[in-house]
Amino acid sequence: MQATATHLRAFLRRRMHRWPDDVEDLVQECLLAIHNQRLTYDSEVPLTSWMYAIAKYKLIDWMRRHARREMRNEPFDDAHELFSSADTDAAEATRDLQKLLALLPEKQRAAIAHTKLDGWSVRETSSALNISEASVKVAVHRGLKALATKLRTGI
Repeated sequence: MQATATHLRAFLRRRMHRWPDDVEDLVQECLLAIHNQRLTYDSEVPLTSWMYAIAKYKLIDWMRRHARREMRNEPFDDAHELFSSADTDAAEATRDLQKLLALLPEKQRAAIAHTKLDGWSVRETSSALNISEASVKVAVHRGLKALATKLRTGI
């Protein structure tokens, strides 16, 4: 197994030069796969090509996992631009939201404010506004749709 590990390490190191820290983990994964599949080895095929085929597929699987992880975790080069640096940003966002909601009819504005901003349930909102639960759902849906249209068209 030591000779096999040496061959695999060299094979994977050439292909994973950007991720040298992960080579040893992948070598162990390959050794385990070779051990589990040892009964499928055909003595007509050279041993190294059979080992390298297993290592190649393990490497492909690793790269797929690694690519998915990298897509989810994009590095933030300019993180200071992404996060609010002042409390005034929250006040500005609230003011902008109030301006947008003011464009809607009262029923839609109240339904959105209670359900989406205040966190009320549809039942609580319907009780407070003296309308049916279905009317609350329709008002929220139509209000959000109207806001989306206004934002798309530049208000």
